Amino acid sequence: MEDLVSKIADIDWVKTEADIHKKGYAVVPNLLSDTLCQELIDLYENNKGYRKTVVMERYRFGLGEYKYFDYPLPKIVQTLREQIYPKLASIANLWMKALRIDKQFPIVFSELQQQCHDNNQLKPTALILKYGKGGYNTLHQDLYGDIYFPLQIVLFLNEQNVDYKGGEFVLTQQIPRAQSKATVLQPKKGDMLIFTTNFRPVKGTKGYYRVNMKHGVSELHSGERHTLGVIFHDAIN
Repeated sequence: MEDLVSKIADIDWVKTEADIHKKGYAVVPNLLSDTLCQELIDLYENNKGYRKTVVMERYRFGLGEYKYFDYPLPKIVQTLREQIYPKLASIANLWMKALRIDKQFPIVFSELQQQCHDNNQLKPTALILKYGKGGYNTLHQDLYGDIYFPLQIVLFLNEQNVDYKGGEFVLTQQIPRAQSKATVLQPKKGDMLIFTTNFRPVKGTKGYYRVNMKHGVSELHSGERHTLGVIFHDAIN
């Protein structure tokens, strides 16, 4: 994992932070190698190491399937959580300050995890999602409990228009007293997308106001699409 740690350190975090503040998301290109992408896809087919499998259609979440990892997490997932969280904690704390919310997140990931565990949020939320033709994911937020971190990441393990068609990543922004805005993204294989879990601050004429965000996946027209989702807080259920 030393190569991954180095690649995370080499990310242009100044640009990434600016994008997150401006848009509520940022795309980091080519973070995972083709080899790591394939290892994660292969891992999905192994039934060991997961705590729960969700068939999305059963719960009207969409059409597809995902599996939550169990502890201990695979090394790559644990590395992503530990190395990326501190970069995002400072952004999250600026957001809380801008919105005048009395909340500050610890800079070290283990301390956030301890807060979750103290709140009986003991179950890992990292997951791999798999979609086939016709698959999609309805708009939602990944909160899981009272303790939640306002940013999360998803890593794309297949190449759009090669391995699958359709299946765009969709972000919606619910602007107060106005129509919602949708953003459609098409990251490439190995890219990492950082995006808003729940809400973000937007600057208006009278200071910052809160804008609620949701995310989902549009319908796949063909092929298979796998993604690794890394959420930093743990879950009650």
